[in-house]
Amino acid sequence: MRIISTFASVSGAGSQRLPRASAARSRAWRGAAILSRGLRPFFLAAGVWALIGIALWPLILMGKIAVPTAFSAIDWHAHEMIFGSGEAVLAGFLLTAIPNWTGRLPVARWPLAALAVLWGAGRIAVLTSDWIGRPAAAILDVAFLIVFVALIAQEVTVVRNWRNLKVAGLVLALALADVAFHIEDAHSGLAEVSTGATLGVLVMLILLIGGRVTPSFTGNWLAKAGVSQRPVPFGRADGVVMAFSGLALALWVAAPEGALTGTLALGAGAANFWRLSRWRGLAARRDALLLVLHAGFFLAALGFVAAGAHALWPSRIPYAAGVHVWAVGAIGVMTLAMMTRATLGHSGRALVASKGTQFVYLCVVAALIARVAMALAPEFAMPLLIVASGAWILAFTAFLAVYGPMLARRSGP
Repeated sequence: MRIISTFASVSGAGSQRLPRASAARSRAWRGAAILSRGLRPFFLAAGVWALIGIALWPLILMGKIAVPTAFSAIDWHAHEMIFGSGEAVLAGFLLTAIPNWTGRLPVARWPLAALAVLWGAGRIAVLTSDWIGRPAAAILDVAFLIVFVALIAQEVTVVRNWRNLKVAGLVLALALADVAFHIEDAHSGLAEVSTGATLGVLVMLILLIGGRVTPSFTGNWLAKAGVSQRPVPFGRADGVVMAFSGLALALWVAAPEGALTGTLALGAGAANFWRLSRWRGLAARRDALLLVLHAGFFLAALGFVAAGAHALWPSRIPYAAGVHVWAVGAIGVMTLAMMTRATLGHSGRALVASKGTQFVYLCVVAALIARVAMALAPEFAMPLLIVASGAWILAFTAFLAVYGPMLARRSGP
């Protein structure tokens, strides 16, 4: 737990120093800019790993290259997109959001470097798991999420910010899903159940976090535009819909086909479309940074519809369609939406989507369309896989080209 106490000392937990002195100490940091705030190393890492992972994936699948992983090709791909790139995005976002929730200094400097190194060690461990053994790979991989859960819990409980403790619970669920992934893959060679469970946790995070920031950011934009009618903020009805959605996801993981699963999934999709309809997305459609947040939430709701349609009509709607509406669509679009917006804001730039940023969004949508088409038309699987992979690679290459310099250089907060 030494690393946790180090994080605490930097962010001020358990410290009796005056806040002003701590703030001055933080501003006095003259080391690498990338260690000044959590989004910098983790958004860069997420972009690089999303690019590398998909670039390797078709080559591994076609047998063109071999990597020393004990995982199957499908499971390595799923694991590294979810637990590799996905958890880096989550870490960058939460390390940026938590100081806003708690009023405390962000994790930065060498503790941030240690956390990033721990994440990177997990990626290397999974990639070389055939060399180092599954147990060692699992320990190194899961260690990052365990440390991160402890960090979140400490930050929100030290100021009694109980409202956001549920985020730590969801990240803990992600860590447990990672453990389950390693165990299931070791025993059966294909981690289908734990992949579905992990995807469900990430969808719940979109419903929770996206369901808070999308109406909030839209309301701020409408206020500046002089529009009187505002989005409906997160309330009790949203909590009810989230609980219902969680139940639908749990049943989908346990039994992806059947009348009850299909009915609950379709109901959850409709309920989340209703949530989205109250957030005034069309009124803010001129702002691409806002529109993409609404699009990401729309795809999360659409994923329930696709999963429900498969459950009711499995011979007509493939299972992979719903999975990739969530994995490529909702998660891909929402993570890029959050990374681009947060990077602009925390590098002191105007919240305006440049042509490069809009290109990023369009490419990931193209990747989604091609990947869902691949599920619906398996006879064209290989060319559609190449199109989907190419569009995804273009999206993250453009993201790194536009936002890499902002994340790596010292500017703004």
